[in-house]
Amino acid sequence: MTREALLRLLDAIPLGPALVIALTLGLAPFTPEPHILEKLRMLVAGELTRPLDWFDLVLHGAPWLILLAKILRMASNRRAS
Repeated sequence: MTREALLRLLDAIPLGPALVIALTLGLAPFTPEPHILEKLRMLVAGELTRPLDWFDLVLHGAPWLILLAKILRMASNRRAS
């Protein structure tokens, strides 16, 4: 996939649903602590060793990365116009 195609795909994602997905899937389960925080702590401590832990990090981190990319893209487009 080319860079232009990825940027078009990112532009097509509405901000509202991206935010909702980041807050729900990105933070689930909410108790005792969000998985993303647990996995990031494990990563920093060097304890992220099991494949399931890496899968959880990717699953719960991807919505946040997409949201961040969307916000940065919107800011870039606003600056360019």
